[in-house]
Amino acid sequence: MKTVWIVYIVILVYYLLGTVGIYFINRRKEPQIKRKAWIKHVNYFIITNLVFFSIAVNPVIFRYVAALIIIVGFYELFKLYRGSGFSHKGFFLASIIILASLSIGFYCFSLMDKGLILFAFLIIAIFDGFSQVSGQLLGRTKLFPKISLNKTVEGLIGGSLVAVLSAFVFKNLFTASSLKAIILAAVVVVFAFLGDTAKSLYKRKYNVKDFSNLIPGHGGFLDRFDSLIAGGAGVTLLGLIMNF
Repeated sequence: MKTVWIVYIVILVYYLLGTVGIYFINRRKEPQIKRKAWIKHVNYFIITNLVFFSIAVNPVIFRYVAALIIIVGFYELFKLYRGSGFSHKGFFLASIIILASLSIGFYCFSLMDKGLILFAFLIIAIFDGFSQVSGQLLGRTKLFPKISLNKTVEGLIGGSLVAVLSAFVFKNLFTASSLKAIILAAVVVVFAFLGDTAKSLYKRKYNVKDFSNLIPGHGGFLDRFDSLIAGGAGVTLLGLIMNF
């Protein structure tokens, strides 16, 4: 438990760094935009804490959280499809198959060792957070302008570097060499990025900003947990290959 609290303190330091970044990003923006940014940032902190402690206190709790995320995710996917008048049927069916495959991997991830789950979750959270901060501070080159206007090359690079290097900070959460920790972090980042991109593609196809408004500042469950679902599935796949 002592290790968990040390890790939590480190996460608070990361959050404070992100807070500084958010301040510089929004200091000259309009009050309404600032307010939305801070609501999103605060809710991100709350959500991160809830998931963190669901894993740290008792991983069984996280299994229920994972099941809830999956169920609501399918609901949100179908809701947009229904709202479109059941258009793009082939695209929807392909999306269902992809989400189902990732969800199976994600739930298997929730059954793994607590330290491994915590490590992967922290890498995903850091990647998500610092991709946004570095993208907004340094972003100039659009990554996929036809899919998502907010994704930039600089944001991807910044978030990936911080996340992968953080593997050295959290590698003691589970039994693995530095090399394995780096490989795991890199795989998690790749899957998290692909999951986020797939989410953006689905929303663009159905011409919506968010999947729902369940989480203030973030949108729906798939808007917030897409990276976690895909990243968790990536850990499951790598575990089958490298026997984690």
